[in-house]
Amino acid sequence: MSTEDFNYDLPEELIAQTPLENRSDSKLMIVDRETGETKDEVFKNIIDYLNKGDVLVLNDTKVIPARIIGEKEDTKAVIELLLLKDLGNDTWECLSRPQKRLHIDSIITFGDGLLKAKVIEKLDEGITHVKLLYDGILMEILDKLGTMPLPPYIHEKLNDKDRYQTVYAKNIGSAAAPTAGLHFTKELLKSIEDKGIIIKYVTLHVGLGTFRPVEVDDVTKHHMHTEYYEMSKDTADELNNAKKEGRRIIAVGTTSTRTLETIMTKYNEFKACSGNTDIFIYPGYEFKAIDGLITNFHLPKSTLLMLVSALSSKEIMLNAYKKAIEKKYRFFSFGDAMFIVNNNVKK
Repeated sequence: MSTEDFNYDLPEELIAQTPLENRSDSKLMIVDRETGETKDEVFKNIIDYLNKGDVLVLNDTKVIPARIIGEKEDTKAVIELLLLKDLGNDTWECLSRPQKRLHIDSIITFGDGLLKAKVIEKLDEGITHVKLLYDGILMEILDKLGTMPLPPYIHEKLNDKDRYQTVYAKNIGSAAAPTAGLHFTKELLKSIEDKGIIIKYVTLHVGLGTFRPVEVDDVTKHHMHTEYYEMSKDTADELNNAKKEGRRIIAVGTTSTRTLETIMTKYNEFKACSGNTDIFIYPGYEFKAIDGLITNFHLPKSTLLMLVSALSSKEIMLNAYKKAIEKKYRFFSFGDAMFIVNNNVKK
């Protein structure tokens, strides 16, 4: 299976640069995962395609202001770090740029010494392990010094950093937002619950595994980096009951999907647990946990496009993307949404 099989041409003007004023005013394409039939909607009408008893699973991770820019103490070279994963004891995995200027024991200073990072290990692909040195509370310091780690295809400044958070973001630790959830407002979530749809949460801290590009020709040779996940007993119990009773489990986002599929693959049931996952879902994968997926439109040749193609088919997904381009849907993080589900195009 070739990475090039998942390529498509996207006009640059369709890459959403800013979020809409109202989150739930985004477009929504309903896609029947078996027939490929599509229907154009507005996201706030997602409620019409959800049934009483469905379980909607959202990722409640919270993005940290993970991009920090400082300078090496000795040479004053400008260094950018993107904090990816808390390894414990103030040690962090990060992407560093330019890594070639860093050496073991290099010290990088941020904000006139408010925060320092000591290099303790250099790995491949620009990944560096650093020990953070500071007084006080790290997240308060990052709020002062850091910026939201917006993807490189977004060139506009984000005026309100909360717009790169879901309205239900809770557990701090992500280097990127679970963007499918950006479309929900608190009012819409309440309406969904009022209809009898059950909302549950998992946590997956989005890191390198989700957004690292595929750089090998053979899809199966791509290596996913691990990301931390957890599921509560309350969520596990509800999902197990839904499975037994034949009720649908709808994942909001590829991160929720990967968490649910990881746990179901490991235990053959849902279970209160936590751990690290490097699950890579591409066509040929047999889904064990979810029945439908609410997601955004993803980058060409990305692991995320491969995942949605596995839930339906590569041909159906690329055809849906072609329709979305013709109809001027907005793409990527701040863009529009898609609901991939069985036999559900018509109300």
